[in-house]
Amino acid sequence: MTFEQENAIYQFLETTVEPFTLERITSFVCSPKTKHLNRLSQEIEARLNIYKLAFPLGERKWISVRGCFENACFVIQPSRSEIADGILIPGHRCIPFANSEHLPQEYTFLWGKKAIPFVTVEGEPEEFYSFYSVLGEEYAPQYVAWNNPENEEAFNNAFDSPAKVSIKTLDMRALYRELHFVPGDLFEARVVDWRKSAFSLKKINRDSWSKEDLQEWQDAAEKGFETSFIKLGPGISTEEQIMHAYFYGGKRMRETPAYSLEEFLYDKTDIIETIPYGMETRFWSAGKEIPDVRALMAQRNAERSSLEEMLLAHRVPISEFVVQSYVVDMLFRRETEAQDTAMRIVPPVIAQNLESHEWDMLIGYITDVYADLVEDYSFFKDKNIGLVRQRAGELHTAIVEFAAGFRPDSLNMVYLPQHTFIMLSQIQNHVAGLMDELGVDTVVSDTELDSINGVIDGMIDAYDETRELVEDAIHNFRRSNITLVRPFRETGARLVQISIGGTDVWRRIVMPNLSSLEDLHTVIQRVFQWENNLSYRFMLRSLPVSAGNSPDNAFSIDGIPSGLTIDILSKNEIMDFIYEYGAWTVKIIILSPSEGGVACVAGECAAPNQNINGPVRFKKDIFLLNAGAIKEKRAARQELGEDFVPDFFDLVQCNEWINKKC
Repeated sequence: MTFEQENAIYQFLETTVEPFTLERITSFVCSPKTKHLNRLSQEIEARLNIYKLAFPLGERKWISVRGCFENACFVIQPSRSEIADGILIPGHRCIPFANSEHLPQEYTFLWGKKAIPFVTVEGEPEEFYSFYSVLGEEYAPQYVAWNNPENEEAFNNAFDSPAKVSIKTLDMRALYRELHFVPGDLFEARVVDWRKSAFSLKKINRDSWSKEDLQEWQDAAEKGFETSFIKLGPGISTEEQIMHAYFYGGKRMRETPAYSLEEFLYDKTDIIETIPYGMETRFWSAGKEIPDVRALMAQRNAERSSLEEMLLAHRVPISEFVVQSYVVDMLFRRETEAQDTAMRIVPPVIAQNLESHEWDMLIGYITDVYADLVEDYSFFKDKNIGLVRQRAGELHTAIVEFAAGFRPDSLNMVYLPQHTFIMLSQIQNHVAGLMDELGVDTVVSDTELDSINGVIDGMIDAYDETRELVEDAIHNFRRSNITLVRPFRETGARLVQISIGGTDVWRRIVMPNLSSLEDLHTVIQRVFQWENNLSYRFMLRSLPVSAGNSPDNAFSIDGIPSGLTIDILSKNEIMDFIYEYGAWTVKIIILSPSEGGVACVAGECAAPNQNINGPVRFKKDIFLLNAGAIKEKRAARQELGEDFVPDFFDLVQCNEWINKKC
């Protein structure tokens, strides 16, 4: 597919609002000189499906993003503080109805036929983060930085967040007065021009819509999100997840009466929550985990070259543009041997597995690119960019070499922190993206270079931390394998990991082999400081199992007789199960043999109060504790506890709690 044909695809999708067939888009893209029409059709279909450029309607029919959202309606609910200040911060509120090519400060809002003006307001960065949280709390600072060049420079020059920033917001002072706007009132927003991200606003009084109509919308929304999780998985971003949720939720989800997206996600639904996904966050079914992966993830690419396919087969998922960036780095280093650059792209641990023709392909490509670039290359023009590119290349090489240095398939995943390999993949993809940007003929300002250098610093820290976690896990795994050689009677205990679903809270406990599920229940209550006054049950292989109070209470699980001890469960290869307590679900994984009595050996984060209504409410309380208004912070503190610190975990104190009762 040529560059012109690729542009034609995007032009077609931006101008088409009716459902279309593969034949129709192919006829638009092709020209009289087009050869191999069938191949072009296949390439277009692959690009539509792999890059999720349009929504599938079945039978080789699609509808464009514009077609799905043009003239659709959604809700914006100004906060109490915005009404008091006479502003409205667009932030994440127009997702997924806005053209993703535009940033929130580039949208247009109309009252009648007149555009509402923007005004600049100043404040601490944390005051604005909540207005971008749906995009991923990890990205909120980035969106605030992008709001204007001064913000970006302030973030680049500050070790932490800058003390003050200024952002563009809608000037709503006159409109709020004219409409007698009060907290709880809404704006119905309608998409009037998707390409320009233009919206018209209409006031809706807070009591105008019935609970039945709102419940109907919520049912459609929950169905839409659940379907998107099944069809799309975690996707490449929360924005992509939300976009597909609004499509799968049907037309009802794109009309009013409705809840605002943030009210639905943070206040109304109890079946959807945000959870960690590597270094990022995603929306997911409450209390469930996103499946992990075991290797570096390949970036989406509908049409890889033979070189890219070869590199991907050897777990180096990069484009030719990244290879070219390595070649520019070769010029910057003033090297002439293609083999040295090839060994940075494909480290020795991988290179030894390449066939001779594969190695020749890589060397030949590097040599050709070098010959094309060497005459026009200027070291002095490239000096500043070259130093940054070199850092990115060295980090990318380190990640690829580390990931290839062990066999993930041979490592029991329960020994790793959640999404370890996804973290590596995300770092690798981000670094590869930077190298792509810093390739041939790159022009970057000093401010942008400072920003990129800061990003690389952060990724180096993330890589070092992830590498340390993986190396510790491999060490523990190998020790466990050695331990397993001993007779079972010599290892009188097991490591058991317990983690609260939908949160970052986990503990690793030594439990004697003869401990019963009732003993485990008591330990769970102690380590999380729960009050042991709510109903509970264990779920093994999706079948409910009452723990009971009698040590003689035995039962059959999938035909396996069990006396409900750690010993019997592990001997019967029942290594993971669920503990339900009130609104909480605790995932339990039996790990390696160990020795000693009951003790906590590791853990992270402060556990929630048992009376909080589940992980969604718990995470909202933590969010409000950090970014809410004064009253919201006070209410969150009351639910969480006066001494609650989200990231705090004291191993000594945890064992004191255990020893008091066990």
